[in-house]
Amino acid sequence: KLLILPADQLITDEKAFHEAVMQAQLAADQGKLVTFGITPVRAETGYGYIQYSSFAPENTISAYPVERFVEKPDKETAERYLRDGKHLWNAGIFCFQAGILLNELRKCQPEIFTACSAAAPADWTNAQTSYIELADKNFAAIPSISVDYAVMEKSKNVVVVACDVGWNDVGSWEAMRSLIPPDENGNRIIGDVLTHAVNDCYIRVGSDRLIGALGVTDLIVIDTPDALLLAGRGSAHQVKQIVSQLKQRSDETSKQHRTVFRPWGTYSVVQENAGYKIKRIEVTPGQKLSLQRHKSRSEHWVVISGRAKVHNNDRVIELGPSESTYIPAGHKHRLENIGEEILVLVEVQCGDYLGEDDIERFDDSYGRPVNAS
Repeated sequence: KLLILPADQLITDEKAFHEAVMQAQLAADQGKLVTFGITPVRAETGYGYIQYSSFAPENTISAYPVERFVEKPDKETAERYLRDGKHLWNAGIFCFQAGILLNELRKCQPEIFTACSAAAPADWTNAQTSYIELADKNFAAIPSISVDYAVMEKSKNVVVVACDVGWNDVGSWEAMRSLIPPDENGNRIIGDVLTHAVNDCYIRVGSDRLIGALGVTDLIVIDTPDALLLAGRGSAHQVKQIVSQLKQRSDETSKQHRTVFRPWGTYSVVQENAGYKIKRIEVTPGQKLSLQRHKSRSEHWVVISGRAKVHNNDRVIELGPSESTYIPAGHKHRLENIGEEILVLVEVQCGDYLGEDDIERFDDSYGRPVNAS
């Protein structure tokens, strides 16, 4: 069974949520697609709603048949939903058996089912690892549509667990702002920030930079290693407009963070320009990258901390802190953490093409395709 949880929600009553999950699991065991509905406490116009049948559920399972999903209502409609007791906020939390969802997807969205099947490796059911890498081009061809629209709103096999779990949707910066108590000037500040004549601002620093603010009011400032967002408090919800512009110009920022997670650890792009890219790489103990080579770039590795084993064509060496090696373009190479602490190194790439798809794998511990980009 699968429990699907959005990352931009806050649940404060863990005990009540655990009980709701247990009820959802019982319904999922009976072959139902289960969604979670939050008991509304105000006439909210910013959420979708679920209209459900209020007759007593069978087999003591507190999961009720869903009559329909409702888009974000106007104020008058939201007030009626609050009074009638037949509507719940749509939390976007789901529980179901994987096979049941696939069957419903095949019936409701055959094109999406086919596209998803094409993206999965042919032998994924026999994979010896929990990590499965999807084919980039096939995955990109899958239509971008939510589970609600694609399946839940069309299926006749959906039930809802009504719950009160201290739920809050924190999917906007304004919502995040509301979780922090204000100072004497109405400001909510996280990070290294200096202010003068600043009022009612939300400033959040997720990087190592110092932020200075002078003479501003009702401003939202979000600083991350990826980007800096400046927005008026009433405009923060329009951040998707910036994301759309990034996608239109095929900006990497719209696809991934500066820090990218891999099954062996992470890498962060420190700086990139024409002809070179600098990365900070972390490899967890006992893990190793694939045996690979690049056609268009060479790489210089400098170990900061930890112990590394490096395969460079037919040569195998071990490196410690302050030691380095050079991987020419075209050399088969592999990096492995042979120590008990995280291996940290700096990688400097040089070449006329530095894209992540310039890779040919020959061996991989995580089931990713070999002899393919």
